[in-house]
Amino acid sequence: MFLSLAQWLQAMSPDYGFLRVFQYLTFRAVMAAMTALLMGLIAGPFVIRKLAELKIGQPIRGYGVESHLVKSGTPTMGGILILLAISLSTLLWVDLSNRFVWIVLLVTLGFGAIGWVDDWRKVVRKTLRECLQAKNTYGNL
Repeated sequence: MFLSLAQWLQAMSPDYGFLRVFQYLTFRAVMAAMTALLMGLIAGPFVIRKLAELKIGQPIRGYGVESHLVKSGTPTMGGILILLAISLSTLLWVDLSNRFVWIVLLVTLGFGAIGWVDDWRKVVRKTLRECLQAKNTYGNL
């Protein structure tokens, strides 16, 4: 989006020649990474607080390693923060006409959807217990 805006402003007036820096892929890649990092740092505490408030916590097996029991209730589904930061910064800094970027973004969001379904089943539907019972019944799956 910023690339398109810079190109449009350059076409409007030759005084905006300094906007040619937006045409460099390395500049846009670094700026996209910095934008995603800032989004994560700013939105992170809010998202973690909201997930903890909604009681979306990681279930821990009671018979597991004792040091892991401290992690009980740690908010899960935090990948949504990473996916949003990556997606928004990509859309801000990418050349929107590049089909390869769209393919990679869709694949990334697809894998994020798989992770969300896994977390949803584990936390909301409490299928961790069912998975452990199946493991005890059928051995290592």
